[in-house]
Amino acid sequence: MNPILNKEPVKRAEKALKEFDKNLYIEYLEQTARTANDAATALGCKVGAIVKSLLFKTAKSFVLCLVSGDKKCSLNKLKKILGEKDVSMANADQVKEITGYTIGGVSPIGHLTKVSILIDNNLARFEDIFAAAGHPNCIFKINFEQLLKLTNGKIEELAE
Repeated sequence: MNPILNKEPVKRAEKALKEFDKNLYIEYLEQTARTANDAATALGCKVGAIVKSLLFKTAKSFVLCLVSGDKKCSLNKLKKILGEKDVSMANADQVKEITGYTIGGVSPIGHLTKVSILIDNNLARFEDIFAAAGHPNCIFKINFEQLLKLTNGKIEELAE
């Protein structure tokens, strides 16, 4: 077994995954999956099937947006959805503090702090989607419906 699979952030993601469905598992990739393009190359899938977990900050809270790897999250759409004027990307320290993960391995599950989750409707285009699991070389495969249930996320049109 790869020692990376025993790292605390990966274990945290795995615990959340196994509590949801014992048949889902974390996969270690020899190549990095730090970016959506890297992940797609390593997995031999379309970039759009990669789940990007992007943390945004508002005046009083944080929101995690799960966006298709081939799309960009629209700040304007996000502001409208949240009813907030001031929305920005969280910085690396905030990402680590809120999710417990470092950028490049932010998982949509197993966060240190409860955070609301919005899921871009573009992810529904794919039968299987792949999300980070706490480390740039760790991912898990899931389908859109499962991701929705697992994260208690809300489907929105986030891409521009």
